[in-house]
Amino acid sequence: MMETERIVLPPPDPLDLPLRAVELGCTGRWELLNVPGAPESTLPHGLPPCAPDLQQEAEQLFLSSPAWLPLHGVEHSARKWQRKMDPWSLLATLGAPVPSDLQAQRHPTTGQILGYKEVLLENTNLSATTSLSLRRPPGPVSQSLWGNPTQYPFWPGGMDEPTITDLSTREEAEEEIDFEKDLLTVPPGFKKGVDFAPEDHPAPAPGLLSLSRLLEPLDLGGGDEDESEAVGQPGGPRRDTVSASPCSAPLARASSLENLVLQEASTAVAPPEPPKPPPQEQWAIPVDVTSPVDDFYRLIPQPAFRWAFEPDVFQKQAILHLERHDSVFVAAHTSAGKTVVAEYAIALAQKHMTRTIYTSPIKALSNQKFRDFRNTFGDVGLLTGDVQLHPEASCLIMTTEILRSMLYSGSDVIRDLEWVIFDEVHYINDAERGVVWEEVLIMLPDHVSIILLSATVPNALEFADWIGRLKRRQIYVISTVARPVPLEHHLFTGNSPKTQGELFLLLDSRGTFHTKGYYAAVEARKERMSKHAQTFGAKQPTHQGGPAQDRGVYLSLLASLRTRAQLPVVVFTFSRGRCDEQASGLTSLDLTTSSEKSEIHLFLQRCLARLRGSDRQLPQVLHMSELLHRGLGVHHSGILPILKEIVEMLFSRGLVKVLFATETFAMGVNMPARTVVFDSTRKHDGSTFRDLLPGEYVQMAGRAGRRGLDPTGTVILLCKGRVPEMADLHRMMMGKPSQLQSQFRLTYTMILNLLRVDALRVEDMMKRSFSEFPSRKDSKAHEQTLAELTKRLGALEEPDVTGQLVDLPAYYSYGEELTETRSLIQRRIIESVNGLKSLSAGRVVIVKNQKHHNALGVILQVSSSSTSRVFTTLVLCDKPMSEDPQERGPASPSVPYPDDLVGFRLFLPEGPCGHTVAKLQPGDVAAITTKVLRLNGEKILEDFSKRQQPKFKKEPPSAAVTTAVQELLRLAQAHPAGPPTLDPVNDLQLKDVSVVEAGLRVRKLEELIRGAQCVHSPCFPAQYLKLRERMQIQEEMERLRFLLSDQSLLLLPEYHQRVEVLRTLGYVDEVGTVKLAGRVACAMSSHELLLTELMFDNALSALRPEEIAALLSGLVCQSPGDPSDQLPSTLKQGVERVRAVAKRIGEVQVACGLNQTVEEFVGELNFGLVEVVYEWARGMPFSELAGLSGTPEGLVVRCIQRLAEMCRSLRGAARLVGEPVLGAKMETAATLLRRDIVFAASLYTQ
Repeated sequence: MMETERIVLPPPDPLDLPLRAVELGCTGRWELLNVPGAPESTLPHGLPPCAPDLQQEAEQLFLSSPAWLPLHGVEHSARKWQRKMDPWSLLATLGAPVPSDLQAQRHPTTGQILGYKEVLLENTNLSATTSLSLRRPPGPVSQSLWGNPTQYPFWPGGMDEPTITDLSTREEAEEEIDFEKDLLTVPPGFKKGVDFAPEDHPAPAPGLLSLSRLLEPLDLGGGDEDESEAVGQPGGPRRDTVSASPCSAPLARASSLENLVLQEASTAVAPPEPPKPPPQEQWAIPVDVTSPVDDFYRLIPQPAFRWAFEPDVFQKQAILHLERHDSVFVAAHTSAGKTVVAEYAIALAQKHMTRTIYTSPIKALSNQKFRDFRNTFGDVGLLTGDVQLHPEASCLIMTTEILRSMLYSGSDVIRDLEWVIFDEVHYINDAERGVVWEEVLIMLPDHVSIILLSATVPNALEFADWIGRLKRRQIYVISTVARPVPLEHHLFTGNSPKTQGELFLLLDSRGTFHTKGYYAAVEARKERMSKHAQTFGAKQPTHQGGPAQDRGVYLSLLASLRTRAQLPVVVFTFSRGRCDEQASGLTSLDLTTSSEKSEIHLFLQRCLARLRGSDRQLPQVLHMSELLHRGLGVHHSGILPILKEIVEMLFSRGLVKVLFATETFAMGVNMPARTVVFDSTRKHDGSTFRDLLPGEYVQMAGRAGRRGLDPTGTVILLCKGRVPEMADLHRMMMGKPSQLQSQFRLTYTMILNLLRVDALRVEDMMKRSFSEFPSRKDSKAHEQTLAELTKRLGALEEPDVTGQLVDLPAYYSYGEELTETRSLIQRRIIESVNGLKSLSAGRVVIVKNQKHHNALGVILQVSSSSTSRVFTTLVLCDKPMSEDPQERGPASPSVPYPDDLVGFRLFLPEGPCGHTVAKLQPGDVAAITTKVLRLNGEKILEDFSKRQQPKFKKEPPSAAVTTAVQELLRLAQAHPAGPPTLDPVNDLQLKDVSVVEAGLRVRKLEELIRGAQCVHSPCFPAQYLKLRERMQIQEEMERLRFLLSDQSLLLLPEYHQRVEVLRTLGYVDEVGTVKLAGRVACAMSSHELLLTELMFDNALSALRPEEIAALLSGLVCQSPGDPSDQLPSTLKQGVERVRAVAKRIGEVQVACGLNQTVEEFVGELNFGLVEVVYEWARGMPFSELAGLSGTPEGLVVRCIQRLAEMCRSLRGAARLVGEPVLGAKMETAATLLRRDIVFAASLYTQ
């Protein structure tokens, strides 16, 4: 039986099975049919389309399983699609700007169009990224308001804008290249280049190329002929012959060589008189406001704005200058009506169809002015960090920082700008933000006129003169003479109902200080003091008491004021906590009527209705509502913004009778009261406690007195403990206000914004700052003097320095250096303790000043002033033959010989010896000798002063004077080169390195001077005088050039240090070009380096939006503190990373030479509100945030508001870099922060 083989068949393919799969619709159900075939579907068009995952498909086909590729001819397996060639697309460029325009020609009388004329246009290729000109086309509409960080600013007014001629001249000057040495083979920014030199020549210096070697292979021809012609020309260049020396002239006959030398020296040219200074330009013009303006309505028959009252004289004067388009500086007393000037400027701009910008130092003042101006003019807009209302209006109200940002970003709003109004200009003294005012004033274009409004300042003319020189236009200074409502200042010593009448007048309305009132207040205080503290004035121990005493003082004071109808009252307290304590302590005080209570209640309900339910129940809201119903209010930075606005509005309506406020309430808006009370005359300024400055006192006291309602305003100083010293009160009340001082400083934002514009330099900004004004205001005079000195120097005859006189210049320089080195040693001696001890009565010194030259003197008396010591000294001198100093004739110029320079060559009288008593400054003492005389200084001084009287003038000196003079004369005759002097190192024990080195240098210079050969020439005196005159002129020219150069700028070293920081961090390159990181930093408003480094280090990208907001709160929080221990680990790591980045930046700054230490830089970060901001961004209600931190609610709100602004700036920076993920996160963070009571709309904008 035959065995059959089993044949293994392959498994059947699914398509070979007698089955068919049918999909029923899109539900995913399948059905099998006993019919072979491919799968089918009941859908009419097959399966629904789907997008395959292209990335997975590509990875599977080409990376994971490339087995499907053929083994041979792989190059044919790739598929490609042929691109359709379109050569014409290469020619598609942007259209060129139109080079001409049609200008209509009109009839001069009727205005009828007669025809058209084609005119050529200039500057048609300008753009916002290449030009600072106002003729450049406007940018996109979306950027017309804020501008763009990549755009150039407009050309600042006062700077000389370069013309076409200047640019061509500068280009020609830049093209003056030495083609043998200065050609580069390595382009800037490249590491390698191309060497064009032939191989047979040695290589030149690295990076340089010689043009002659490069052109050697070329036969240009004609070169020799041109050279021969140039040499053969009679007028060709030749070296000037050396002028003959004065010694080559025939010598005149003389009896001796000495007489000849003296005669030649005496006939030498005397130094000419210094050039007269040019007349100074007057840019600040004071305006007389004492005489009335009778012709006001004749000059302005149709004013742009009319008030319901008659303007004052100073207001009319300002309006007249505004009509002439002049810039004005109005420095007026508080509540005098400075706002009238601003209102007229706004009305004038609306009449001219231009725009006005009103800047204020604080956001709250901007909101208040927006309400006032909107009610008056209507067409008013508001721009703050978080609010943008009506940006197209003719009058825009903003903070000064926003205007600075618009100027740097080239906003097109500047084109239509006619006026910029700076309110509260005295805020320029603020150390942190004062620099912003200077930046804006410097960057404003020329077509913008400036209006400055300020309280009275003593240096208004100086400040206006700076702005006038800065803008090259006259500034008219208008000041008020007196307050419209005079003030009376009192001391209050009461503390109970029995003593509520103890109010003592100290300064009346006429400005008279009453000492009787002061002593009466002191006596009243002494009556109630305990026996152990009954002393007078400042010696008395301070006794402020507690809340109970404060409550008694205020109850008695307010009862007294209420009786005399002197409410409302503002109580200035220099502590937020004390404000709250004092208001809360007056629980029994109720100052409002039932109708006033109803009005307050309705107003509160209407204002608080915009808050969510939980926010209305905040403890601060409930407490403030209870106080307001009783007529009390509190106003400080710890109060919620909406509550502060409620208090301000109720106070302006007269419903708040007593307001406890801090100093910020006195800034800006005109909210006067009947009375102002000072809780104390001392404040803490951030570092120490000090008395109030006169300017601060006047600013706050100026809130007293309502114009049109009160004849006088009342100012009361509370004397809770001791009565302040009379001198302190007099200085505070009657002293001059603080001067406007420059707070200019360099910031990285300023440097980067100016470095990105080639035409602007940071040095020019520094030159035009107010801090450099004292040294730069005479620049024109210096330039004129420099030109005259150059002309004089060219007319001088060259001194002969040949032959025996070859070392004359070195001899002169040795003598000058010796004199300067000795002066340095003497200054060190005077500054030392041992040196001052040696300058006691009886010490013999050598005197050298304008009146005495190396004369011996003996100190009679030493007196100390506040600045330096004064030495009353008996000095030898010639006995005057003539009493008239003009008849003595000028002293002939002296020629110093080696004995004169090495020693002192003491003065010896030629005839009878005279003496005088002189008061010497430390710099007048040329040397301190080892000799000490025994004398009676008082007797000598008494005798000398007696003989100065006419009737005793001819009396002989006393024996004491005669003995001292004879002893000095004997010393001078015994030591012609000067008696031995005290050695600074051995005798005075000065071991300073500079003193020791200076002493060694003096000995070396003395040896060089003794070895000079020029002094043996008979022509030495004449040639020395010529050389000295030439050198003095050159030194003066060098001094003037230094003053006119950038090297004299005070902040120039710091500028170089900050640029080095930017270069080290990669913000600018080696040639100063701003790189991407620098452009990002330009978009930041604060902490630009830290934020940019965090962005480029990707420290924020991996975090969630709420975590980013929490970390960034450390950059804007003003309350010091450490983060909570309950923070999530992500936030803790983030805080440490931010500090590490800040430490790295601080170390770079220290390495580059900046004064700020690493600890100080890192200490600017405050992470005390990280948890609060984190929970707020996660949605926690504001009422629950109070338990997380002890920070006042107002400061928390301010921190979150500033944080939202920072998030928006970071969003813009992320878009600039190309980080859409981070930009979206910052947008989300800003949205999470902007909610509820923190970002409740201002009441002034509703």
